[in-house]
Amino acid sequence: MSEPYPRAVDIENDRGRARTAVDASVSELVGNVARDVSTLMRQEIELAKAEAIVESKKAARAAGMFGGAGFAGYMVAFFATVAAMAALVEAIPWWGAALVVTGIWAIIGAVLAMRGRSEMQRVRGLPKTKQSLKEDAAWVRHPTS
Repeated sequence: MSEPYPRAVDIENDRGRARTAVDASVSELVGNVARDVSTLMRQEIELAKAEAIVESKKAARAAGMFGGAGFAGYMVAFFATVAAMAALVEAIPWWGAALVVTGIWAIIGAVLAMRGRSEMQRVRGLPKTKQSLKEDAAWVRHPTS
């Protein structure tokens, strides 16, 4: 079985000092680097897939819970709206009561939309994979540093 990397041998340079040379051709070295980069990229893709699966499962579970809470909240809001309109009808006409309650719901909806937008802006993608890919790209540009 051949070694994954060529072995190094000591030779003397023109000044008589020892230096290290590699017992392989340039094409073998380039082939080894290409294989390593290819393996690294495959591993990074697998990492990204694994992170995406874990995060999407968490998001799906949370979405299901929000769906149930949303339906329950809708039912509460519906009956609270009916009760508020019934109370207001004693003081103003029914159409006025409906407009007041509609205005209150419009304000609540606007506030929730603004808060939801600000929360969505804080969502991060795949931070570990993104950082790892940046490091890999830097290494490919400067493999000795």
